[in-house]
Amino acid sequence: MDKKVKKKIEMLHKKRSHLQQQLAGATRQTDDPGEVETIRAEIAEVQSQIEKMKEK
Repeated sequence: MDKKVKKKIEMLHKKRSHLQQQLAGATRQTDDPGEVETIRAEIAEVQSQIEKMKEK
């Protein structure tokens, strides 16, 4: 992997970590029930991007 790919994977890991923190907060506060599913979908998307980057 070159530097650009490693940097992008690192950025995606940070984004996933941030989304997981948001998910933890959203599950504690059930103001918007659709928010939890939205965040979970975003986490899954970021994870798939990470996997695609690692394949290259």
